[in-house]
Amino acid sequence: MARPLLWLALLCASLTFTACAGIRLELVHVDARANRTLAERVRRATERTHRRLALGEVTAPVHWVETQYIAEYLIGDPPQRAEAIIDTGSNLIWTQCDGCRPAGGCFAQNLSLYDPSRSRTAQPVACNGTACALGSETQCTRDRSACAVLTAYGAGAVAGVLGTEVFTFGSQNASLVFGCVTASRLTPGSLDGASGIIGLGRGALSLVSQLGDTKFSYCLTPYFSDAVKTSRLFVGASAGLSSSAQATSVPFVKNPSDDLFGTFYFLPLAGITVGKAKLDIPAAAFDLRQVAPGKWAGTLIDSGSPFTSLVGVAYQALRAELVRQLGASLVQPPARSLDLCVAQGDAGKLVPPLVLHFGSGGSASSDVVVPPENYWAPVDDTTACMVVFSSARPNSTLPINETTIIGNYMQQNMHLLYDLGNGVLSFQPADCSSM
Repeated sequence: MARPLLWLALLCASLTFTACAGIRLELVHVDARANRTLAERVRRATERTHRRLALGEVTAPVHWVETQYIAEYLIGDPPQRAEAIIDTGSNLIWTQCDGCRPAGGCFAQNLSLYDPSRSRTAQPVACNGTACALGSETQCTRDRSACAVLTAYGAGAVAGVLGTEVFTFGSQNASLVFGCVTASRLTPGSLDGASGIIGLGRGALSLVSQLGDTKFSYCLTPYFSDAVKTSRLFVGASAGLSSSAQATSVPFVKNPSDDLFGTFYFLPLAGITVGKAKLDIPAAAFDLRQVAPGKWAGTLIDSGSPFTSLVGVAYQALRAELVRQLGASLVQPPARSLDLCVAQGDAGKLVPPLVLHFGSGGSASSDVVVPPENYWAPVDDTTACMVVFSSARPNSTLPINETTIIGNYMQQNMHLLYDLGNGVLSFQPADCSSM
């Protein structure tokens, strides 16, 4: 496990939070800046999805984070540029700091490292500071001289010290607690050049919790489009749905008390329909349940996972029904990581939509329609393939192999509002490029 290589000098500082009228962030997909082919984009997204499903044992709390959408912001006074992955599956806000070197496992990033010594507003958090007790990601150093940050992800781990700093998102400023990372052991390329992560989970150290807001929303543009279109993240007063389109609202499932699993946004998925065929899947396969001491499985929605993964019994039922419906239209997959494929020109005409049924009532108000383009993708010039995978892969272990994850590809052109105050997630079809 990576350990901090550099401890900042401890200064007396008080913790303050600045409320924002509302934050609006532009998000850019990690592949939008590079001239990559369709095959390369699918391969990269598939690899990220499979890394997320190959989660092994670690000694620190693990968050299932992978890279997809990047936000730009400013940190400090005078401001320094930074970029971060937006992730609903973790809490901590962090960025690599000056002193982070390749010898310590630190990764290359697009922008210069943040240097706290150049900022008038940078302050470390004391070991006995309030913020040092806000989450499992923090702990006192052995000599109690500073508040350490140590957190692990499916792609590795990061370490450093906890501090406070002024963050600027567009025209809004906020004083936030964040991790100043000085050592990491992340899989090369995991963050695609970003400086760090902005966690949007349920924990006290997440952006939403620190701002004292009870809602946030985002709208993700299709990332296999050739055009570079910006997605949007809204936090606080700026988060809301359009009054001109119908929305489907789903209650969140109450989280378990275990610290790690209290981070995620679990949903009451009850079943799936393919076209007009309701799949024969036990509803309990999607339920939140304890699968081992301290480990929980269920259905969660995640902005950091590229493609959707279904618990094994659900994937097999989906695959069998699509084979039945598509029949002779199926073609040989162009890559071993892919399963069901058709000629690209046939995908829009032959592939049926999915319907996700939430709750036990089965009413239309709890159904979310997933169009074919949100679970099938063009993988080369001639072929389109299903990009839903089984969570029961050979290298996956508990609890991930029993977990269903609704990834961000399935969320494209859907405005999602996380209303934490009312415990509801709302889905609204939208043209995200026009927001």
